[in-house]
Amino acid sequence: MAKDTNMNLRTKTIYEVYVRNHTKGGKFEDVINDLTRIKMLGTDIVWLMPIHPIGEKNKKGELGCPYSISDYWKVNPEYGTIQDFKNLVDTVHAHGMTIMIDVVYNHTSHDAEYLKRHSEYYYRKANGETGNKVADWSDIIDLDYANRELWEEQIIALEYWTGLGVDGFRCDVASMVPIEFWMVARERLLKINPECVLLAETIHGHFVESVRNEGFYAASDSEVYSAFDICYDYDTHGEFSKYLSGEITLDSYIEKKRIQEYIYPENYVKLRFLENHDQPRIAGLIGRDALKQWTAFMFFEKGAALLYSGQEALDQHLPSLFEKDWINWEGLGTDFPIYISKLANLKKNPLYANGRYKLHPVNKHGVIIGSYVDRNLWHIGIFNVEGKSGKVRLKSNVQGYPSFPEFPDGLYLNLYDNAMIHIVDQEVDLSHAPILIECRE
Repeated sequence: MAKDTNMNLRTKTIYEVYVRNHTKGGKFEDVINDLTRIKMLGTDIVWLMPIHPIGEKNKKGELGCPYSISDYWKVNPEYGTIQDFKNLVDTVHAHGMTIMIDVVYNHTSHDAEYLKRHSEYYYRKANGETGNKVADWSDIIDLDYANRELWEEQIIALEYWTGLGVDGFRCDVASMVPIEFWMVARERLLKINPECVLLAETIHGHFVESVRNEGFYAASDSEVYSAFDICYDYDTHGEFSKYLSGEITLDSYIEKKRIQEYIYPENYVKLRFLENHDQPRIAGLIGRDALKQWTAFMFFEKGAALLYSGQEALDQHLPSLFEKDWINWEGLGTDFPIYISKLANLKKNPLYANGRYKLHPVNKHGVIIGSYVDRNLWHIGIFNVEGKSGKVRLKSNVQGYPSFPEFPDGLYLNLYDNAMIHIVDQEVDLSHAPILIECRE
């Protein structure tokens, strides 16, 4: 993994914004007007989905997909001007947050500026035509990174946006662009901004395998960490979906999570999420009690937490990428935004950056128990995601990992809701609210 990765990224909350559908105005200035509220959620990094002009040829829907880009050097006029974008960058910084933009370097639109000026930058099929290496993405055509001149052109564009004040980049299907390219790009960007953050949209394992079987390049998460600070959690998200649909048990899903502790570098940072612009809204999949448990667990996990705009409002509809399809903000009137703010601010504790993290096997199925420990300070999280009743014992039996401290019988503060938790003989009554206990040995 990149040696200069800042493990404090594990304490961060990233807020994803699709400018077109964030508000009915759909402009940079509308995002500016919402930054105070976004900051109050505990947000550290604002991630804008692609801000560049969208190709017209073969576009999907009435307005086209933001991931079909025609020009990497301009902003989508639908959103405003370059000065409007600079105002947004400056205002994000004034709110004490940083800003990340999406870069889509695997492919462009069918009418991109590159194709007009540098047709040699593109992948060609056996018949000599442009197209896709894999999948059927009809509105885009793939680039060819065997051309080293393309590398320079792409990196110069990243340097341009960094010079405008952009603090980092979320890199679309980063696994399909050579890791050597990203390593060179990282070195160049850090010379401009030593704090620049690179977030990789790594892909599901089965997709990596299928791409390789077709004879094309695809990097694993372990390889991608050579250049990136944060990688997507798609190596476990498939199991999460299977768990929600009843295909596997909770224990099977959590075991997949445990594996990450020994297959990735020690300083790895994962992007933890329940939803994003490619995945269903979580509020439409599970009930309110379970949603609170899973949201707390997402923030508790080792890694940066992601909120997709509208998630805090309990919106159940996933906005279309191709049309005007606004978020339903009625749920802001609930207590959920305050709840998220509490979770995000608890996550800022340095323990979540530097502590030893573990997901513990428990006797009671349907309950997740996790812990962090640094020196003599412990945080123990209990997440009753299946609404079980009864008691759960706070006892670790993981080889090579410290056992939980011996809790004297008594009352302990639940940091999630400030309620008092009664511990008797190392046992805790399960609750429909998540539990977070801090203690010292």
